[in-house]
Amino acid sequence: MQALQLASVTRLTTSRVALRQGAPKALAAPLRRSIAVRGSADQKPMAQAAQEQQQLATTAVLAAAGLLAPFVLDAEAAQAVPEILKGRIFSLIHPGMMLFLFGGSVYAGYLGFQWRHARELVGIIKEKKAALPPADAEGNRPASPLTAEISALEAERKELIGKKLNEQHNNWGSLLLGLGVLISVSGAFNTFLRTGKLFPGPHLYAGAAITVLWALAASLVPAMQKGNETARSAHIALNTINILLFAWQIPTGFEIVEKVLQFTSFP
Repeated sequence: MQALQLASVTRLTTSRVALRQGAPKALAAPLRRSIAVRGSADQKPMAQAAQEQQQLATTAVLAAAGLLAPFVLDAEAAQAVPEILKGRIFSLIHPGMMLFLFGGSVYAGYLGFQWRHARELVGIIKEKKAALPPADAEGNRPASPLTAEISALEAERKELIGKKLNEQHNNWGSLLLGLGVLISVSGAFNTFLRTGKLFPGPHLYAGAAITVLWALAASLVPAMQKGNETARSAHIALNTINILLFAWQIPTGFEIVEKVLQFTSFP
């Protein structure tokens, strides 16, 4: 009997020791899983930001490579390409699409300012509500001309938000960046294919600057989405310079179109 009791006590003591040793591991396992999940959640925005920066860097490198490539290509190799790539139709794609992109730049700017106005209305409405006459003890507020003004501003903001101006602005911005870089580079290549060289001058330099400004303005978008007002102001400034430079170079583009019509034939 004493032997059985001793064995029972021994087993009970061993079980308690095992439980004490296993408890920290059991408690640590959920804690490790919680830390792992939290770390994974924190890494997602960082990975997304890194991916966006990598895409912007890739775009800038490709744009720079495209603009510099004609300077290092062999002129004899340019003359060996199919004639259709040096013909009038292919040569007129660049000026035609650039006119479209100029209009798109102006329209994207308009959408951006409209969206900015919709955001600013929040503060304006708040200030006007603060200027309303105080309510009496029963909660009734005296009549004020500000009431109708506030209602009009709220209706205006509701209408602007309903147009999804931010989405439209972002879509046009993506189109300008992607299509603009492509058409800018293709224009330089077309000139090189037709003539075996480039013609450094106002049109070429302005076109290169416009392409760079597109990339720089787009690179500020992640910071703008985080509420950085400095990035937003720089974005507006870069795009304003871009549109002015775009408008300034249009006359030189028409001069080049006249030469294309003079020295090329269909197709």
